[in-house]
Amino acid sequence: MRLFGDVFTVFPHIKDVDDRCTKYLSKERKPNTPIHRRSSRYIFCIDTTKIILFYTFAPIGDPDAVRLWQRSLCESLGLKGRIIISRHGINGTVGGPLAAVKKYVRTTREYGAFKNIDFKWSDGDIEDFPRLVIRVRDEIVTFGVSDEIQVDENGIIGGGKHLSPTQVHELLQERGEEVVFFDGRNAYEAAIGKFKNAVVPDVETTPGFVAELETGKYDHLKDKPIITYCTGGIRCEVLSMVMKNRGFKEVYQMAGGVVRYGEKFKDAGLWEGSLYIFDKRMNMEFSDEAKTIGVCQLCESPASKYYNCTNIQCRKLTLACDECVEDNERVTCSKCTPVNSLG
Repeated sequence: MRLFGDVFTVFPHIKDVDDRCTKYLSKERKPNTPIHRRSSRYIFCIDTTKIILFYTFAPIGDPDAVRLWQRSLCESLGLKGRIIISRHGINGTVGGPLAAVKKYVRTTREYGAFKNIDFKWSDGDIEDFPRLVIRVRDEIVTFGVSDEIQVDENGIIGGGKHLSPTQVHELLQERGEEVVFFDGRNAYEAAIGKFKNAVVPDVETTPGFVAELETGKYDHLKDKPIITYCTGGIRCEVLSMVMKNRGFKEVYQMAGGVVRYGEKFKDAGLWEGSLYIFDKRMNMEFSDEAKTIGVCQLCESPASKYYNCTNIQCRKLTLACDECVEDNERVTCSKCTPVNSLG
C-alpha cells in the first residue's frame, strides 16, 4: 500500500463503505483530495501539494505539437502553472498534488528531448497558480536573441561552463576576490536577495540585458572570471552565451541557479536575503536564518516580500514590510501613494 500524502485512512470492504467514506471525507478531507481504490479496500490520502521548476534546452522539431501534448497531460492530472515552449526547448513551473506532479515528471521525461530535465521541487499551494497557461514563443526565456541561440542535445552551444554550488566555492578559494558574481535577474529581484558583492545590472526586464551589456559599463570585467546566476539557471544559460559572444572571456554559470545553491548551503554560504519567485508566493527563504536585505518602499523598514500595487491601472510591484501591509487596506506603490492614501 502506497501513502501519497500526509494522512490516510483504510476502510475495510463492507456494504456501507461509500456512506462511511463520504462522512469521513466531509469531516477530514481537503477539497478535491483524490480517492484511490485498490482491490477490496479504499485508500484515502490527503496529498501534499508540490511545485516544480524546470527547463531544458534541446531541439524541438514541432513546438506546437509539444504544446498540445503538455496541455493534455497537465489537464488530465489537474495541474496548474505556466509552460513556455520554443524550438530551443521548454521552460515551466507547475504545481498540484504530489502524486499528480510525480506522474507529470515521469511522463515528461519519456519524451527524448526532455529525458535529462532537472526538476526542482518545493512546497506550495495549488492556489499559487490560478490557471494553466502553455504557450509557444520564439524563446523559452526572452532575451530578444532568438537567432543567436543554437542548441543541440547537450543544450545551448557556446554557453558558460556549469559550476555546481561546491565548484563555485572551489573557484572562489582558487581565484579569490578576482571572481565576480553577475546577477542574471531583474534589479527588483536582487533588491531582496543576492550573492555578496554581486554586480547587479540596472535592468527591469530580461530583454534589457543585451542593451545593458552593450553600453560598455561592464567592459572592465571582460578579463575576469564571472559567475552568472539566476533563480533556477535558465536565464544564465542564455546570458552566459550572450556575454561570451560580446567579448567576456571567462564566463561560468551556476548550475541549477540560486535554488540549487540554497538547497546545498541554505543561508550559511554566500547568498544573502530572500529569493524572488514568479508565483503568488512572491518570495522564499532557505532557512530561518535568512537575512532581510530589502527595504520597504513605503516606510523604509526591512522588507522581503513584494505586493502588486492595488491601483488597477498600475499593478506595479511594491516592496512592503508586514507592518505597512497590516496597517493599510491597500498597498500602493510610491508613485500611486499620493493619489491613493494608505490611511
